[in-house]
Amino acid sequence: QIKALATIPYADIPHFPVSTVEGHSGQLILGELAGKKVWVMAGRFHFYEGYSAQQVAYPVRVLHFLGVKTLLLSNAAGGVNPKFSVGDLMIIKDHISQFTINPLLGKNEEALGTRFPDMSEPYSKALIQKVKAIAAAQNLPLQEGVYLGVTGPTFETRAEYKMIHVLGGDAVGMSTVQETIVAVHCGMQVFAISVITDLGIREEENTITHEEVLEAAHAAEPKLTQLFTALVAELSL
Repeated sequence: QIKALATIPYADIPHFPVSTVEGHSGQLILGELAGKKVWVMAGRFHFYEGYSAQQVAYPVRVLHFLGVKTLLLSNAAGGVNPKFSVGDLMIIKDHISQFTINPLLGKNEEALGTRFPDMSEPYSKALIQKVKAIAAAQNLPLQEGVYLGVTGPTFETRAEYKMIHVLGGDAVGMSTVQETIVAVHCGMQVFAISVITDLGIREEENTITHEEVLEAAHAAEPKLTQLFTALVAELSL
């Protein structure tokens, strides 16, 4: 859906980490979507790859200096809410970050943002309402919930899934939180959505594999593309 105008390998961008996970091609793309100019990251970085929290969120700083005001994020996540099914799309209305590393640790650069950013609304309510209206018009069912970020790379134990549910988490994943924190620090508005690729609270005694996660994520791509294209069309960029 994106018309690429320029493609820059991450390896060619100073200080950019390099993607090491299957399914992350490692390119920054300048393109057009729904008649708007957009920057697209084809692949993200994770704390479990050996990068610091600051390195994981560094691309958000770069996008900020490129003039980006709105950050749209997606991820693959494990469903903790028993009402969820594999393939569901969950709007992230809030997150729990206490189980991963905060990227703002260390000396603060006031030119980038305040020392103590307010995180009471990390995900834009206005963007969430836009997406809900788009989904209703497209007859696309959506879930909504709280995302709990972890470091990975291990998938959670059954006891950990139960703990996450007790703490108020609806889904769990290994990304997104650091990027959101830095985006809020920069003054961006953020929208994030999870593809539920596996179920943490389930009856079967089966295991979870990365291959199954990738398969579920790819199956949800058409719905996600449809949603993001319509949202970008409505944004004032």
